[in-house]
Amino acid sequence: MNTRRKWLVPLLMWLIFEAVAVVLWLTKHNLFYLINFSYIGSSIALGLLLFALNYKHARRVVQLLVGTYMLVYLGLICRENMQIEGFWYYLFTGVFEAATIHYAVAKIFGPLIFGRGWCGYACWTAMVLDFLPFHVPQQPRKKLGWLRYVTFAAALVFVSALFLAGVRSMERIMFRAFLFGNALYYLAGIALAFAFRDNRAFCKYLCPVTVFLKPMSYFSLFRVTCDKSKCVSCGKCKKVCPMDVDVTDNSRTRKNGTECILCMECVKACPRKAL
Repeated sequence: MNTRRKWLVPLLMWLIFEAVAVVLWLTKHNLFYLINFSYIGSSIALGLLLFALNYKHARRVVQLLVGTYMLVYLGLICRENMQIEGFWYYLFTGVFEAATIHYAVAKIFGPLIFGRGWCGYACWTAMVLDFLPFHVPQQPRKKLGWLRYVTFAAALVFVSALFLAGVRSMERIMFRAFLFGNALYYLAGIALAFAFRDNRAFCKYLCPVTVFLKPMSYFSLFRVTCDKSKCVSCGKCKKVCPMDVDVTDNSRTRKNGTECILCMECVKACPRKAL
């Protein structure tokens, strides 16, 4: 990788987030958005640069910088529900703040540019699950993806029921739902990881956010592609992929194509630098 390309991708990603930061700052008249998205963009750019410099823990650095910030500062300190319940709450109140902005940037429109990058670099649930021992799936993928639609519907029904019942103190309830929801996600994620011997089992089968992420990721600008002239079909990329994606197929309909989290494990594993 030449020097120019090492800097180009991190710089481009930083500029995208900086543009979002400035636009939100000027339109919402709130300095927080400038600081928030500048921090996230800088963290991601740093990780991409570290990856380009062949630092093996580059993605983990970003996960910890962004995931911890969102969980601890935005979630626990600022008491914002950044889970899907928070998104429905702000959406129903007609307020474009907090979780609705977060979902718009990271999980609805953002994937048109960086696909499932949220899952690989910023998700605070996956941040913890990736410390478990099953980095490479040790069992065939299960046909349990329908469960994500159950959890997605459950979150929508929960928030809808609160509004229909005219419950007071909604903000307090949303914060408690954030605490309970995160605890439940971690417990379920760890249990699934050990049951299926796969750190990313929760992401594949249970995470409700993927209902937004998957269809938009189909059109992602940033994708792992394969140079067929270099590929020797050794299969090493498929063996290390935590999401079971067939990265040797450049078609957008490739197997599990919308599951790619841009972790770049396949790129690092390829002996011919075909990816």
